[in-house]
Amino acid sequence: MATEWRKEAVDVLGEERFLLDPASREKLSKDYYWYSPVLEPLLREKLADGIAAPTDERELAAALAFAYRHRLPVTVRGAGTGNYGQAVPLEGGIVLDASGLNRVLEIGPGYARVQCGVRMGALEKQAREQGQELRIYPSTFMKATVGGFVCGGSGGIGSISWGNLWDGNVLEATVYTLEERPRRLTVKGEELLPYIHNYGTTGIVTEVVIPLAPRAEWVQSVVSFERFDDALAFSQALAGEGSIRKRLVSTVEWPIPAYFKPLAKALRQGAAAALLETEAGSEEAVSSLAAVCGGAVAHVIPPERYRQGIGLSDFTWNHTTLWALKSEPTITYLQADFALERVTEQARRLKDAFGDEVLLHLEWIRVSGELVPTALPLVRYTTESRLYDIIAFCESIGVVIYDPHTWILEDGGRGEANVMQRKKRENDPLGLLNPGKLRTEGA
Repeated sequence: MATEWRKEAVDVLGEERFLLDPASREKLSKDYYWYSPVLEPLLREKLADGIAAPTDERELAAALAFAYRHRLPVTVRGAGTGNYGQAVPLEGGIVLDASGLNRVLEIGPGYARVQCGVRMGALEKQAREQGQELRIYPSTFMKATVGGFVCGGSGGIGSISWGNLWDGNVLEATVYTLEERPRRLTVKGEELLPYIHNYGTTGIVTEVVIPLAPRAEWVQSVVSFERFDDALAFSQALAGEGSIRKRLVSTVEWPIPAYFKPLAKALRQGAAAALLETEAGSEEAVSSLAAVCGGAVAHVIPPERYRQGIGLSDFTWNHTTLWALKSEPTITYLQADFALERVTEQARRLKDAFGDEVLLHLEWIRVSGELVPTALPLVRYTTESRLYDIIAFCESIGVVIYDPHTWILEDGGRGEANVMQRKKRENDPLGLLNPGKLRTEGA
């Protein structure tokens, strides 16, 4: 039977659109789940039976109808830069590689309409050429696709000004259902909730409309501090300063800066650092604020060199973890929200309890307009039990943890799980879309 459906898949989609070779199946069945030493042994052997690689919606709809007819699981992927096994097929079946749907359909005043496979770096370049720019994007934006970010991400660079995906950063989506005759839906407003950060469990997003911001000229700077507490105080003050337009306020304690090898000449040995993107003309204000907090600007990349070679955002968000892994392969990370009014106290308690076993890395963002010290602290991993002891301690002092060591949406703590479950039943009656990623499936 398996041989028969594979032959039919090639007949339906064509040899170039349905891949069966071992190399393609191996490569396209993986994402960055290996950031987690908990997930790595559980997911390393998971493999799709075949890869559907459509280049338009007609081919995609044909692949979905075929999967429904043969009761085959379908796991959608973009560039595969997610960290939780979002794009790993737990039950085999078909991985639907959506990166071939990669056309920019329209850039208008304040918005872009794109297919899901458009790379965010390419869209940023095109938007800036037209006097606009992305509002938010992940540190993986040169590889990450718009659809992958919307369906697997939450926030990133720009979130200090524009919030996360739920803060009006998705305007509209085109979604396909997995039924005998797949429906093409257009969703807006509150209807978007089941499709944001959904891992492709409730429908296949093929087209997205996202808002754009007016283009700014960004200056990047590194500010050094002898004490992490001072770096934290500076970052909080800058993040809350409404007169300075900003895209990035990232704060790391030593030795995290030591992992940033390409920035070695710009970083002071033993010093905590704040990595910033602020609007050109803000340099004096940033320098003055740094001095008040006991720091000094150690490195500046002027606006004319923005996006020319490596930038500071390449060392922030989860790229911080990637640089650390290059030096210490046993390192992993957590995702957390500290409390604004308690962030210094919580940071000190965490350090008192775990010392250099936990290294602090905060990213300042806004959520629903409110300033939030979100964090991706590094953990020198020893055992799963010890990792969850650290998580339990964080929660005991009021630090909210979004567990990055699970592929279960509800356990990861982001997204609208209850809303997703209702929509999954409506759009995916056989439960074939990325099965196993929603704990409440079948409930």
